[in-house]
Amino acid sequence: MYVERASRLAGAVVWSNAPERDGAARVLPDGCMDLLWHQGRLLVAGPDTHAHVTDGENGAWAGVRFYPGTAPALLGVPAHELRDRRVELADLWPAAEVRRLEARVNAAPDPVSGLEDLALRQAAGADPPDPLLRQVVTALGAGRPVAATADELGLGARQLHRRSLTAFGYGPKTLARILRLRRALALARDGVPFADTAARAGYADQAHLARDVRELAGLPLGELLAGRG
Repeated sequence: MYVERASRLAGAVVWSNAPERDGAARVLPDGCMDLLWHQGRLLVAGPDTHAHVTDGENGAWAGVRFYPGTAPALLGVPAHELRDRRVELADLWPAAEVRRLEARVNAAPDPVSGLEDLALRQAAGADPPDPLLRQVVTALGAGRPVAATADELGLGARQLHRRSLTAFGYGPKTLARILRLRRALALARDGVPFADTAARAGYADQAHLARDVRELAGLPLGELLAGRG
């Protein structure tokens, strides 16, 4: 069963997942990066450009999902280096330090609280999030065009693209596309007809919505909403 709640770390979400049956699961792109715990190990999930289909590995998972653009400063690695990847934290940080942190998380009352405490400690020692990045996410998440967003923030197109690669793992057009998908899925899950969903989420038409869902999620919209795959 999957459970999530808002974290004490601003903008983040903490979650746990204890699958009730074996088998692959589909994780959709959302512009975020996650710090993960699984079978006593710490891992990092980079930003996805398409659905990540798990291999059905047994056992419980826990994670901290960071607000888009905030994880690189906490992890000390540009987001584009982890794009579409899941890596051991020991591949990014000194192995001895990771073993100490794993022991601390494993000794916590539960992995979720242990991960959250770890994330809070990292945030306390890092520079505060760049407010401009949050403005980028807010504007693109509301459907503002990339060019207009860059102009409103006083950034050139190349500068916005460069900063987006570091913070989000891909350029602003990809981020905008992923956030548009999230808007569409929220509407469709609320029962909004697909044609109205397409119009309200910012697609040219329902066919455009259908193509984007297939490319980013790997399934037709109806199957995705039905929980298949």
